[in-house]
Amino acid sequence: MMAAPMAAYRLLESLFKPFAAGLTRFKAGLRRRERRSSYLLLAPLVCQTKPQADLPSSPCYVSAHNIQRFQWIGELVPTFGISGSQVKLLNTPSEFYDTMKVDCIEETLQRSQEETMVSDLRVSVLLDCTRGSRGKKNSRTMLIPLLKKFPNQVRVSLYHTPDLRGILKFLLPERFNETIGLQHIKVYLFDNNVIISGANLSDSYFTNRQDRYVLLHDCREIADFFDELVNAVSDVSLQLQHNDTADVKPGMIHPFTGSRADFCAAAKERIMAVVNEARSKQQCGIHVNSLSENSSEEELLVPSDIGIAPKHIDTWIYPIIQMRPFEIRIDEQVTETLMIETEMDSKMYLTSGYFNLTQAYMNLILGTSADYQILLASPEVNGFFGAKGVAGAIPSAYVYIARQFYSRVYQSGLQDRIRLHEYFRKDWTFHAKGLWYYLSGSKWPCLTLIGSPNFGYRSVHRDLEAQLAIVTENLKLQQQLQQEQEHLYCLSSEVLTTTFDQPNRHVKLWVKLVTPLIKNFF
Repeated sequence: MMAAPMAAYRLLESLFKPFAAGLTRFKAGLRRRERRSSYLLLAPLVCQTKPQADLPSSPCYVSAHNIQRFQWIGELVPTFGISGSQVKLLNTPSEFYDTMKVDCIEETLQRSQEETMVSDLRVSVLLDCTRGSRGKKNSRTMLIPLLKKFPNQVRVSLYHTPDLRGILKFLLPERFNETIGLQHIKVYLFDNNVIISGANLSDSYFTNRQDRYVLLHDCREIADFFDELVNAVSDVSLQLQHNDTADVKPGMIHPFTGSRADFCAAAKERIMAVVNEARSKQQCGIHVNSLSENSSEEELLVPSDIGIAPKHIDTWIYPIIQMRPFEIRIDEQVTETLMIETEMDSKMYLTSGYFNLTQAYMNLILGTSADYQILLASPEVNGFFGAKGVAGAIPSAYVYIARQFYSRVYQSGLQDRIRLHEYFRKDWTFHAKGLWYYLSGSKWPCLTLIGSPNFGYRSVHRDLEAQLAIVTENLKLQQQLQQEQEHLYCLSSEVLTTTFDQPNRHVKLWVKLVTPLIKNFF
């Protein structure tokens, strides 16, 4: 059942009462300080996961031996071994909304002060500076009352790309300045619970804008990692003040008035320190990294809180990031390697709300031996459909890009191995991205990528992105992933040569001429 259209506004009002406004590119977390948590990263409170009903079993599942082929990802990023029962895929905007519902943050902060003289409750919000500052009423103006009332407990950071500077920054108006680069990560934390998604916190993402979402329940080390990662990005971002000004932390380099090279080098050092420290701890044996060749089932136990029985490790979480302005290219490396190492008869289901693959990804899809089922948005469910001005032509530009790719597939005689599908749902928009990987002979996917990247030029070169590579031998979780994939693909139709002959696929000449020049900006 879809949430009522006003539900998102009620949620935002409950989050930031009484100053309701649309949140864009909102990354946050709410955490009680505990052991290794240095401070609190605020995010919407997530509810307990509901136990899943037993699903029918199948002999076509992936063995532990096959799972080991993905251990190379752990050479790039930390590896978190957990139980598949701690992972829940959310399938609809209303599920996302229901999971995100929380008490009013202002009231929670007030109660924390009343309960103790020195509260350990911390609220941290990381926004993109250009998108969060758009218009007179925006995300930063909505959050200023919290900063004023709780100056020691609330932090709002505004990431500003180092590529928007000088005459370019002066000339580009609002919205257009967002094309240069964004803070695009979507991670929502509360204590030891983590939601990774491609969804923002605005009305349509709770009602009729389809995305992907995964909840990791009771995963303290993963929550700590993202706490530290967002803290690192926040440290190199502008800090919002209660008078609506923003400046860098003392000792930090300014992102657009300082040296670009020095800023990017400092940002890379600060952010990669989080990744490298987490990996170093695991290499020292602080956490079980992955399934070793000789590990017995009894050894594969996840430490849990007192009073809760230990859980078996059957799922591995790899947090992967892409921040090309800082020469951090982990997501790009992981994605390309997965495509390169696909085997004959393996299957890859790949989806992007904005189908604009990089040339490298296109060449790998065309040149490898796996079967690809690619899901993209039909023009009517594109987020720019019906927009005013030049933005209204963007869906046509995506049609043109899809037609060019389809032509390459057809001309290469690969239409049996690479198929395109268009998602359509009346009065909905489509924003889902990621992939599901099926090994040869397997009925269920054993790996998924889920998060913010779109596989396009912006995701690889301009924006800050993060997603999870989830590798699992847990049959119920594999079946969850299968159900999620089917939920999206069942609302699609296959793209054929005749698809582009339809009237709503007509692309004007000026769009064809302009698209090659601007496609790296959307």
